[in-house]
Amino acid sequence: MFLVIFTALFGNDTTCVVFSNAGKCLKNVKTSTFYVSAIGAFAIITATFTNLAIGVTFQRDAGILKRVRGAPVPAWVYMFGRIVHAILVAILLVIIVIVFGKAFYSADIPGRTLPAFLATLAVGAASFSALGLALTGFVPNAEAAPAVVNFTILPLLFLSDIFIPIQNPNAWYVKVAKAFPVYHFSQAMKSAYFSPTGSGWKGADLLVIGVWGLAGVIVAVLFFTWEPRR
Repeated sequence: MFLVIFTALFGNDTTCVVFSNAGKCLKNVKTSTFYVSAIGAFAIITATFTNLAIGVTFQRDAGILKRVRGAPVPAWVYMFGRIVHAILVAILLVIIVIVFGKAFYSADIPGRTLPAFLATLAVGAASFSALGLALTGFVPNAEAAPAVVNFTILPLLFLSDIFIPIQNPNAWYVKVAKAFPVYHFSQAMKSAYFSPTGSGWKGADLLVIGVWGLAGVIVAVLFFTWEPRR
């Protein structure tokens, strides 16, 4: 749906795409190709960070997590299953976006950069899953979950080369976005999807995403709770 909306708004001509490592437009790509990678990143974030943060909070307040913790099966098995399910859904959504973009808009698909693309998907999905679980420790109740999660993620999506291509890499909002993992994930996805040269690997961006993911794991361990907050 987002791919249809953005191509309807901006057309499917070529657009200047700025890569963070160059600071200038390196090549013109189809608008649809840009948005396949961007919406793919958005799908990963939504299926992992957003859905886990909101869904787990609702389960916590409904007492489901408390019952799971008291079940014979180790609680970590249940949570691991939730994470794997979220990641599989995210991958499925990315595949759908790629197939749809190729079939209806002739968007490019990764070839020589496929290994980098798959690795970027894996690192991003794992890290945003951890961050989603970490955020649940700060959500007061299920009713507040959608508002808290959207307040956390929506501004970053607009600042991070997801909905609108960045044309000026030196803009103030880009400098703000660079402090957060969404920007680095969008850059890594973009490079891994249609990098004009090289293998598409963005080691620095993947490192930042991984560090944020590790921080998410630590915060989740410290603040995640299985008990309802009433």
